[in-house]
Amino acid sequence: MGDKKDKQENLLFVAWATAVIAMFGSLYFSEIRQYEPCELCWYQRILMYPLALILGIALIRKDYRVSFYSMIFSGIGAIVSLYHYSLQKVPFMADNAVSCGRIPCTGQYINWFGFITIPLLALTAFIIIFSVSLMLWKKSKEVSR
Repeated sequence: MGDKKDKQENLLFVAWATAVIAMFGSLYFSEIRQYEPCELCWYQRILMYPLALILGIALIRKDYRVSFYSMIFSGIGAIVSLYHYSLQKVPFMADNAVSCGRIPCTGQYINWFGFITIPLLALTAFIIIFSVSLMLWKKSKEVSR
C-alpha cells in the first residue's frame, strides 16, 4: 500500500513542479524580458497559476483527489494553448485571426528551432499536468477500492 502512496506523491510532485516552472517561466518572459502578454497568454496564465497553488496545497496535504480538478484546468489550458499555437504556426489560422487586443496573438516573442514558442511551452506544461493528473486519478481510484 505504501508503494502506491509513494507513486501518487511522486506524480503529484511532478504536476506541481510543472505548474510552478510554467508559472515562473511566464513571469520571466513578462517581468524580466519585458514581453507583454497577449490576451490568450493571459487566459493560459489564469488557468496555470491556480494549478501551482492548488497542487502545492494538495502535495502538502497528500490530497490526491485534486487530480480531477487539475485535469479540468489543464485540459482547458491545453485547448487554449493549442488554439494559440495554431494561430502562430498554421497559415490559414493566422490569416483569419481576429485582433485579440493590443498585442497580437499571432506574435512570436520566441521561436526557438523554428517551432518552439511560448504557447507551445504552455501547451507542453498543460499536457504534462493533464497526463500526470490522469495517472494520479486512475491510481486514486485503484487505492480507494
